[in-house]
Amino acid sequence: MKKIELDSRNSLKIDNDLYYYNFSNLGNSKALVYYETEIRFIQFHFCLSGNLSFEYNNGAYSFPLQKDNSILLFNPSTNLPINVIMGSETKLISILISIKKFHSLFSETSDLIPFLSDENIDKKYYKDHVFTPSMAVVLSQILQHQPNTLMSRLYLKGKVYELLSLYFNPSEATDIAECPFLVDEENVRKIRNAKKIMLARMTAPPSLTELADEIGLSLKKLKEGFKQLYGSTVYQFVLDHKMNHARQLLGTGSHNVNEVAIQLGYSNSSHFIEAFKKKFGTTPKKYLLSVS
Repeated sequence: MKKIELDSRNSLKIDNDLYYYNFSNLGNSKALVYYETEIRFIQFHFCLSGNLSFEYNNGAYSFPLQKDNSILLFNPSTNLPINVIMGSETKLISILISIKKFHSLFSETSDLIPFLSDENIDKKYYKDHVFTPSMAVVLSQILQHQPNTLMSRLYLKGKVYELLSLYFNPSEATDIAECPFLVDEENVRKIRNAKKIMLARMTAPPSLTELADEIGLSLKKLKEGFKQLYGSTVYQFVLDHKMNHARQLLGTGSHNVNEVAIQLGYSNSSHFIEAFKKKFGTTPKKYLLSVS
């Protein structure tokens, strides 16, 4: 089974005692994610697509997690290393925060959080949770952020705090409240359909006007709704997806730079090279050499 190693692209310390992890298994077979942590950390795991399972004691205990679900894990007496079997086409975001830091953030509302109560403070706590619409919006924004920008860590820190706030107080749907358009489930469905269309045709995407007509929204609502739901413009979202797919293809070692450029719809490989370097800070050729 392929193992996904920790590196600067999928893990980040965003504050003292606060860590962010982002794993994707876009292949057709299962993949393993394993890394050590400490007893003092509370674990929040969010499955954005596919399915996965947290395995403990050589598989004697497991916690399956499906798309649009999360799980909170905390055991003050036993260390819980991260040991995840990811299915194909699966994306996982994990947040680890120390119990001390968590207390400092939620001290005034600790009576509303079960595992912080006096009777539960020394007990293990496992809880699964279905995403609320507002949590899904924040997770999408986190997933689409630009990791190489100067403000990346500050942006992630703010979004992680927002996500934790929504996790324990789902009535505070800040993003949804600020955008009444997204309260309408039909509008959200149309925007998600727009994303599917663009990714399915990413080598020759339709114009925004054509896309708006196809999903049944005005051009203005398409632009505003897509940015609100995914934290990016339509074309920037597609470009990010193409570059991530390019990195996956290069990482297999089975394709050269020109072949990947052609697969992604580039008639001129220099345009592909420029986009790849802007996204990842290195050229496709250098990346290919680094993984070969």
